[in-house]
Amino acid sequence: MKKKDLDIDFENSIGPWLGRTGKLVDYFFQESFNANGLDLTKEQMIVLKKLTYQDGLNQNELAFLTLRDKSSLARLLSKMEKKNYIFREQSKEDKRIKNVFLTNYGKEIYEKTKPVIQNLISTIEQNITPEEKQQIIQIFKQIQTNFNSKIEHI
Repeated sequence: MKKKDLDIDFENSIGPWLGRTGKLVDYFFQESFNANGLDLTKEQMIVLKKLTYQDGLNQNELAFLTLRDKSSLARLLSKMEKKNYIFREQSKEDKRIKNVFLTNYGKEIYEKTKPVIQNLISTIEQNITPEEKQQIIQIFKQIQTNFNSKIEHI
């Protein structure tokens, strides 16, 4: 008995459109940072943003909040330390834990990203109504929920 070939309409599924859009957003983030003289990646900007609102997070908390594994976060933080955006301090309560803090320079760099990010948001949302924006956000949340339910069963 011959297996029936599955005809998959990949181009009209959500996956490739999400992927392409994500890559475009990443590309324009990086290009915008470079054009504005910011020696920064999108991932580094996310860490600066998290620390702006919760300075002194430990590395485990930061890994969770930024959806990164501990080793890739450690590499990212090392690069950020070399750029003087952050510093790490050993926890007084538990010597195994390192807390991450923004330097004054890191705070300054994050402030410089705000107009760049606002410009990117304006570009992304151009010609999209507030209702469409809310629909898109709801759809993305549903996709994340779909994946989270799969992760729980793995």
